[in-house]
Amino acid sequence: MIQFQNLLWFLELSQPYSPAPCMVLIHSNSTVLALGDPLPSFSLPATDGTTVDSSLIRDPVLAVIFTCNHCPYAQAYEDRLVDLANHFDQEGVQVVLVNSNDAVNYPEDSFESMQRKHDKNAYPFPYCFDESQSVAKAYGALCTPHCFVFDSERVLRYKGRIDNNWEDPSAVTERNLQDALQALVEGHEVEVKEANAIGCSIKWK
Repeated sequence: MIQFQNLLWFLELSQPYSPAPCMVLIHSNSTVLALGDPLPSFSLPATDGTTVDSSLIRDPVLAVIFTCNHCPYAQAYEDRLVDLANHFDQEGVQVVLVNSNDAVNYPEDSFESMQRKHDKNAYPFPYCFDESQSVAKAYGALCTPHCFVFDSERVLRYKGRIDNNWEDPSAVTERNLQDALQALVEGHEVEVKEANAIGCSIKWK
């Protein structure tokens, strides 16, 4: 686990129509989780009116995915995440979406907008609001989407992207998130443990 004392910049694509990579900011108080680190616990309000407490999740596999409403990358993966969650519904996998964006400067990411998104897309998983951004900082989330997968002992076994083609689902050749979940469900070691996340930067306050 690496604690960042100063602002660090990482190269990521944050705008879908720009040919040049943009910078993604890690907050100065962020902690970047390393593979093998324990799950940072959280308790967050969800769009279905519940509070999601990570300590109460009993499913053997937990996928925490940082996302938001307004980012084109996040939007491109909405249907894929629904399909993925439904695919693993009976396999002991719990998916939790977390939106940590600054809703004041990005009103599309407000809790009310999240509730509308949840209802429109019929999400089969909780969509949580990290208003204080403390959860994103604890995980070292870089962008939306950014995935963190934990095993039954709540140890980090995969982090990074969902797959290798955000624009065209039919052109995907590497299903990193799905493969990690499948491996853990079957009791195997995750083969590809990390793949660079690509998306819009977390909008810090």
